[in-house]
Amino acid sequence: MGDFNRGGFRGNNFGPREMHKAVCSECGQECEVPFKPTEGKPVYCKECYSKRRRF
Repeated sequence: MGDFNRGGFRGNNFGPREMHKAVCSECGQECEVPFKPTEGKPVYCKECYSKRRRF
C-alpha cells in the first residue's frame, strides 16, 4: 500500500493518439495531426508549425 503515491501522475498514458490526415495551410504538403482539423482553421505540418512558433 505504501507504493500508491510513488512516481506521481504519469500523464498522457492513454495509448496511441488517433491521427488525422490534413493538408498544411502554409506549404500544401499532406501531413497527420493528433486532432480532428476544423474547417476554416489553418493546420500546419511540423516544419511550418515550428517556424511559426518562433515569432
